[in-house]
Amino acid sequence: MPTDLSELLGRARAGGRNRIAVAAAGDMHVLEAVRAAAEAGIAEAVLVGAKDGILAAAREIRMDPGGWEIIDIPDPAEACRKAVALVREGRAEILMKGLVSTALLMKAVLDKEGGLRTGALLSHAGIFQSPHYGKLFAVTDAAMNVAPDFEEKVGILTNAVGMFHRLGVEKPKVAVTAAVETVNPKMEATVHGAMLAQMNRRGQIGGCVVDGPLALDNAVSREAAAHKGIVSEVAGDADIILVPDIESGNMLYKALNFLGGALSAGVILGARAPIVLTSRADSEASKLHSIALAAAIGGKP
Repeated sequence: MPTDLSELLGRARAGGRNRIAVAAAGDMHVLEAVRAAAEAGIAEAVLVGAKDGILAAAREIRMDPGGWEIIDIPDPAEACRKAVALVREGRAEILMKGLVSTALLMKAVLDKEGGLRTGALLSHAGIFQSPHYGKLFAVTDAAMNVAPDFEEKVGILTNAVGMFHRLGVEKPKVAVTAAVETVNPKMEATVHGAMLAQMNRRGQIGGCVVDGPLALDNAVSREAAAHKGIVSEVAGDADIILVPDIESGNMLYKALNFLGGALSAGVILGARAPIVLTSRADSEASKLHSIALAAAIGGKP
C-alpha cells in the first residue's frame, strides 16, 4: 500500500498510460486535471461533448487541444452514453465526469443494456493522506448511497476492501463507525457495526478484519481506544472507515480536507471501470490523485 498519495502516480505510471473517457468535457477544471495526468505520464483522454465548449474551455486554461481526440456530441445525455460506451467497448479504461450532473452520468452508467453494471452496488471511496495519521486510509461512502441499509453497507465494505486489495493490502482493517462504540438498539449504526463484525469473524465477509461499532476517535487513535478499554486489531489502526450515511461521510470528508489539512483522492467503485467525479472545490492535486487512483486500481489489465 502506498504511504503517500504521490506514490499513486508511480503505481499508475508503471501500469501504462490509461485512456480516460470524459463525458461532457467542456469544463476548465476537468481539462486541467486530464492535462496534468497526461503530463504525469499516466493517462490520455478522449473528450466527449460539445466541441465548441471544449475548445472554449481549453482556451481559458491555455491548453492546446490539437493533440486530443474530441468527439463532438452537444447533447449532455448523449455525451454520457458515448463516454460510457467507450469504456464498455474497451476503448477507454476510466470514465470521468465533466460538465454534467452526476445523476445524468449515473443514468448512463446504470443503463441495463448499454451501461457498466456488474451486479455490484456502486459506492464512493475517498483515500486520505492526513498529517495526523501514519498511513493512507479510506472513508466510504461519502457521495453515492444516501442512507444505506445493512445489505448496502456490505456492498460498500466489499467495494472498499477490493480497492485495498488492488493497492496491495491483503487484509485491510475496517472500522464500522457510529457515534458510540457500544451497541444501542435505538442507534441503527451501532447494530450494523456489530453485525458486520460478527459476519467477518464467522467468515461471511472475508479478505479483511472488521470491527464495530467504533466511534471515530477509537477507530483512528490507539490512545483513545486504550482509554476506553477497547481491545481490537482495528481500533487506532483503521485502513477503512465505513460511515453510517452520506451526511456523516460527507462532513467527515470535507472536514479532513478543509480543516484537517488532508490530501485526498476519490473514485466510484462497483462498475466495470473506475469512475472519477471531481468537484470544483477539489484541489488540483486531489483531481490528479483521483485519476491516478483510478488508474492504479482498475486501469489497463
